[in-house]
Amino acid sequence: MNGIHQTLAFLFGIGLLLFLIKPRRPKFAFTYLRYVILALTGVLMLTPFFWLIAAALKDGQVLMEYQFFPPIKWSASAKTAAPTGNGEAVHVDPRMTYFNKDTVNLKNFRELFRPKQTLRGKITFWRHLMNSLFYASTATILQLFFSSMGGYALAKYHFRGRKLVMYFMLASMMIPGIILLAPMYQLMFHLNWLDSYKALLIPGAVSVFGIFLFRQAILGVPDEIIEAGRVDGCGEFSIYLRLVMPLVRPMSAAFCLISFMGAWNAFIGPNIFLQAQDKLPLTVVLNMYIGEYSQDYGIFLAGTLIAIIPPAILFLALQKEFISGLTSGAIKG
Repeated sequence: MNGIHQTLAFLFGIGLLLFLIKPRRPKFAFTYLRYVILALTGVLMLTPFFWLIAAALKDGQVLMEYQFFPPIKWSASAKTAAPTGNGEAVHVDPRMTYFNKDTVNLKNFRELFRPKQTLRGKITFWRHLMNSLFYASTATILQLFFSSMGGYALAKYHFRGRKLVMYFMLASMMIPGIILLAPMYQLMFHLNWLDSYKALLIPGAVSVFGIFLFRQAILGVPDEIIEAGRVDGCGEFSIYLRLVMPLVRPMSAAFCLISFMGAWNAFIGPNIFLQAQDKLPLTVVLNMYIGEYSQDYGIFLAGTLIAIIPPAILFLALQKEFISGLTSGAIKG
């Protein structure tokens, strides 16, 4: 029985003991077990991230030798001196622990950010990171703007053919995007947009899924607010921007997160439409690193760790609005 089995047996043994102490009032024992199961589930979900952090910090020579971090070594006694480069001796505190710098260090990150020579000069990993941030942020802003306007028009304007437009939009969501790659590439070639972000941003500026989400959310906005804005002299765009959009802020935050994640993780489009090395986003570059650093996998894992930081920060900042936004349009049909 290893340490994990012993820990599980100890935790559930406490729950059984609590139940035996008060068998007629098992609520406390069940509450304890519920929290234990939730905590274990959380640890299980975070284990891959902890492994990724450990793999990015481990030296390539010991990457596969330890599951996570190497064992912590206790320092020698205070009387033991470690010589330095200039010949002086430094006493070590026996209460301190340390990792061996030959096994846990920042070597992978230093190699990752080292400038690489290309046909367009030296390019660093920061350039690819900025490319991904630019592409994901711009795509999110464009989709938020046009999708919210389309959702507002379908929710609050009554015109002939509105239902037909809705049916056409929903039917278009059934077409896999991979089918449209060939005609889209031909179109971008004739427009001379290849190897530019216009080929990625403009065709994806409007999201049918986003229009549907905003329509469902804006249906809950009272018509009286819009009519009051018109009476006060507001234009249609001012009503949309100043009255309607603040009321559907949770949906806006949820859609921003969904759109940002889709653009941040996009691979096929950037891989097809972009050719210049200095324009590639992280997804394409990390895929290239799999072959380039096949003998030094820790560098690729260090890049993967950095790549998940921006989406994680955005999710932590918008998690409350994300949950409420996805449920805000579930009532109105």
